[in-house]
Amino acid sequence: MNGAVLVAITAAIGNLLQGWDNATIAGAVLYIKREFHLQTEPTIEGLIVAMSLIGATAITTFSGPVADWLGRRPMLIISSVLYFLSGLVMLWSPNVYVLLLARLLDGFGIGLAVTLVPVYISETAPSEIRGLLNTLPQFTGSGGMFLSYCMVFWMSLMDSPKWRLMLGVLSIPSLLYFALTVFYLPESPRWLVSKGRMAEAKQVLQRLRGREDVAGEMALLVEGLGVGGDTSIEEYIIGPADELADNQEQSTEKDQIKLYGPEQGLSWVARPVTGQSTLGLVSRHGSMANQSVPLMDPLVTLFGSVHEKFPETGSMRSMLFPNMGSMFSVAEHQDKNEQWDEESLQRDGEDYGSDGGGESDDNLRSPLLSRQTSSTEKDMVPPAANGSILNMRRHSSLMQGAAGEAGSSMGIGGGWQLAWKWSEKRGKDGNKERELQRIYLHPEDAPGSRRGSVASLPVADAPEEGGFVQASALVSQSMLYSKGGKDKHPIGPAMVQPAESVAVGPSWQDLFEPGIKRALFVGVGIQMLQQFSGINGVLYYTPQILEQAGVGVLLSNMGIGSESASLLISGLTTLLMLPSIGFAMRLMDVSGRRWLLLTTLPILLLSLIILVLGNIIPMGSLVHAIISTVSVVVYFCCFVMAFGPIPNILCSEIFPTRVRGLCIAVCALTFWICDIIVTYSLPVMLSSVGLAGVFGIYAIVCILSWIFVFLKVPETKGMPLEVISEFFAVGAKQAATDAKNN
Repeated sequence: MNGAVLVAITAAIGNLLQGWDNATIAGAVLYIKREFHLQTEPTIEGLIVAMSLIGATAITTFSGPVADWLGRRPMLIISSVLYFLSGLVMLWSPNVYVLLLARLLDGFGIGLAVTLVPVYISETAPSEIRGLLNTLPQFTGSGGMFLSYCMVFWMSLMDSPKWRLMLGVLSIPSLLYFALTVFYLPESPRWLVSKGRMAEAKQVLQRLRGREDVAGEMALLVEGLGVGGDTSIEEYIIGPADELADNQEQSTEKDQIKLYGPEQGLSWVARPVTGQSTLGLVSRHGSMANQSVPLMDPLVTLFGSVHEKFPETGSMRSMLFPNMGSMFSVAEHQDKNEQWDEESLQRDGEDYGSDGGGESDDNLRSPLLSRQTSSTEKDMVPPAANGSILNMRRHSSLMQGAAGEAGSSMGIGGGWQLAWKWSEKRGKDGNKERELQRIYLHPEDAPGSRRGSVASLPVADAPEEGGFVQASALVSQSMLYSKGGKDKHPIGPAMVQPAESVAVGPSWQDLFEPGIKRALFVGVGIQMLQQFSGINGVLYYTPQILEQAGVGVLLSNMGIGSESASLLISGLTTLLMLPSIGFAMRLMDVSGRRWLLLTTLPILLLSLIILVLGNIIPMGSLVHAIISTVSVVVYFCCFVMAFGPIPNILCSEIFPTRVRGLCIAVCALTFWICDIIVTYSLPVMLSSVGLAGVFGIYAIVCILSWIFVFLKVPETKGMPLEVISEFFAVGAKQAATDAKNN
């Protein structure tokens, strides 16, 4: 766990450099205007600031696909190099044209960092603290702004402030960032799995999670490679075979599904039920609270039902089954020194033929998914009879955890667990075929009876031996088993190169899958609204905005000029942001992203309204300065708590692994285009409609943003990335069904 935290902090230095640059150019532009005589040329002034945004936009157009090709880490290394080079060129800058070139290089570095750091952190962080860690870029960005404003303020007190030195200092921290990205940061394990580099992915996960056995999470990462699968919500009563049989006297073997899980021990059986679980009911009818809300996206209702009904989603411990939170109690430990290498591949190949697909599987000893080629297919040979019952291997284990260890190999975060089952379907030729299906399980949280009830047992009341629980399940085709891969991988296609169907890489056509289109709508929409709420424009021009508001009055008696005073106020404003972000980090995985947005957006609106009134109603200069300063501080502090970090957090969470780079490129491109529009137009807007008009426009956008979040943005806290993408697929399917019925 500490490994994931340290890696996230290191990656977030890229955003520190972005914040440093934002604040530095905001102060330096005051002196650049003087040297190059730009007081009467607001277009050139805006271009100097916006040139970095143009560079960020240009590099974003292909950063996602290139990151899918080269990896996340190499792109962060390139970002640090670009930061360093731009700092050196800005330090030189003999004329405005060289300065514009330097700002363009700086924009390239910013674009890569801002786009890929949230993706990198999301792909390396545990789901339970993913929101906290992904708020770090906002924290480091604000910290970089504070440090930069302090430096610029100190330089502004000199007789002849040197703006080149202000901008050139950027090269010093960028060198540290370069060293850390090269020598400390690992590659994203999800990217490694997508490229079939399983041994490297396992080593990285071991380092990030601080434990040796991570094979269960490896299986999850492979399962997350699918795009556009047919996902359904099912409901099960799960318990030991004898308990479930006693409880349902009319049951037949065909009614039961044996669940195939990673850990060894007791055999558990699932019985499908209909209409009982909250998640299942919501998927069909929507929640009672939201049925009367017009235009409410079924996706929001579906996600909300999980967090309303299952409040323990932030728990580090898997909560579905009483035995270590897993489907199977650990009966014995396996050798922990299994290696994912070619020698293991050869050993698996030698052993494979001896099993014969028979049912005498108690003698199988090797871990289920522990080798690079994996004995998964070998272990998952369909049984010879009994319909869709899975031949469960009782002595296989994905994780040998000690009692009391947080989580299990089945636990994939947020109370969700991973299992598999066999099912039958008819192929194109009309013959029945067996299909391995992956199941993401989540328990219902209602009181129930051990016998004679379909309600689930609370975990605390579940007996150590026996009993059953009710669970909702997301079911779709597994990526660990490919019928077409049998001939090419006689040992098993599973954990080597995850089946050919998912190893081919992303394509732009994948973006038209219903679930991905739904996610893109959310990601693009919230990025647009964030930028048009005006935050980056306000940040870039904070010294000038505050100077125009009259903040110099507050510090004039101290002998500090208006320009230096505005820089000092800006520095103090960013300092106040830090505890606000720290508070948001604490709430991000507790209250959630959606709650923070819906709570802080009204405060943003109120602060903007006060700014508008303060610039319309005549008042003394001192009163006006105080009102403007307090309102801007409140606006900034509330913005960095939610509307600042959450759009990037959401965009890094809601897309499947296979197309995450492409989708992030689309969302980031939207971000930067809107940023350019806001930043470049702000000087013109200030001169035409004034501060009151500018803040009035931003207030209207905040109202639209609240409506959009309420109707369209789901809650993703504590959920594994792979489960989130499955929910989008289910939600899109439900929306299409509703539209068809209406």
